Amino acid sequence: MHLLPMTDAHFAWLMGEAPPPADAPRVAEGGLAPPEIVDLLRGVASEVGGDAAWMMVADGEGVGMISIKERDAKGRWDIGYGVAPSREGRGYASAAVAALKDKAKAQGATGLTAETLPDSGASPTVLRRNGFACIGQFDHPEDGIVDQWVVEW
Repeated sequence: MHLLPMTDAHFAWLMGEAPPPADAPRVAEGGLAPPEIVDLLRGVASEVGGDAAWMMVADGEGVGMISIKERDAKGRWDIGYGVAPSREGRGYASAAVAALKDKAKAQGATGLTAETLPDSGASPTVLRRNGFACIGQFDHPEDGIVDQWVVEW
């Protein structure tokens, strides 16, 4: 798994606003995510700043996206991710979270956090495979009750 840092040029390409950047891989059949998700991630990456969003690239193909949603006061990165619907179930999310853990450690982060909806399919498995523990639930203002996950080192 390679994590390709996404710039605004990558988001513009995925939104159909510009041609592909020179480093753009081919994209999974059906695209990486619906336009509203790509646009949301573009905004989050812009707010967080720096390297905050990456395209998951496997065998030269873009198969999903992973990002930092925020950096907390404890030095942890809150992450989100998604795999192209046509590429789900192949271990790409687990591999991308593992790769992002390595990046976070190298950049001095103290851990990662994530949120999932209860009974949210594969995401709890992805997080458990990467050493996360569910530390409880809270009422998210946009998503309702969510499980909160953390891994620290």
